[in-house]
Amino acid sequence: MSAQSYQYIYGPVHSWRLGVSLGIDPLSTQEKCCNFNCRYCQLGPTLNFYSTREVFVPVDKVIEEVLSLPAALKLDVITFSGRGEPTLAKNLGDMIRAVREVRTEPIGVITNAVLIGRVDVQEDLLSADFILAKLDAFDQASLQEMNAPAPGVAFEAILAGMKEFRKKYLRKLAGQIMFTRHNKSQAARIADAVRDIGLDEIELNTPLRPSPCQPLSPEELAAIKPIFSRCAPAVKTVYELQQKPVSPLNREETVKRHGSYSEEPRGQKE
Repeated sequence: MSAQSYQYIYGPVHSWRLGVSLGIDPLSTQEKCCNFNCRYCQLGPTLNFYSTREVFVPVDKVIEEVLSLPAALKLDVITFSGRGEPTLAKNLGDMIRAVREVRTEPIGVITNAVLIGRVDVQEDLLSADFILAKLDAFDQASLQEMNAPAPGVAFEAILAGMKEFRKKYLRKLAGQIMFTRHNKSQAARIADAVRDIGLDEIELNTPLRPSPCQPLSPEELAAIKPIFSRCAPAVKTVYELQQKPVSPLNREETVKRHGSYSEEPRGQKE
């Protein structure tokens, strides 16, 4: 299988949080498949909300591509993410377990946590080595302002779901928070919201890839960091960690899931 024929895997990219990360997209739909319409999303607006879990991609097709990876390819992690919210894939857990049988790298999921309170989603996520869960808000109004969720999505349900999942999940659970000028002044309130989840790490980000929102400066993000010092044992910002240039196997598929991509090291969302 040539790199140009990959449909479900993308990258690798150098993630500021994870190192060299190969992405697996369990959705691979033509349009973005999400239950959020985040104002900063590098993939553009959500044209149609998805709220029901479905099987979008057969497990065997994903494994076929994973098995075809070049033998010389060196990875730090494999991450389920892509063109939308990965927990919308009903067979996400089956994919994680199948990849684990053929690869040795740690496997993670990047999620917006909308469905994290569901028992079936929790069972799927329990198979992963690490979970990066988004929380950019502190109440329903700020959730609407930053993430414009699908109808019926409630901030309190997301927060409760994260706390419930934390009780079951004994591996790394990190909180990822995207800061723009729209929620910069809300940092203390967001910190209050996440403090009791029991996160292992908090990752403070700002849009450094092409986005409808301008990024905060390194100084602005550095000023926010101490606010979260009591919320988790570790707090990182996108500007702090060194990145390395990595060439993706298929640039077109990587841009489709990851946004406009440069091989030069810089801050990135993943």
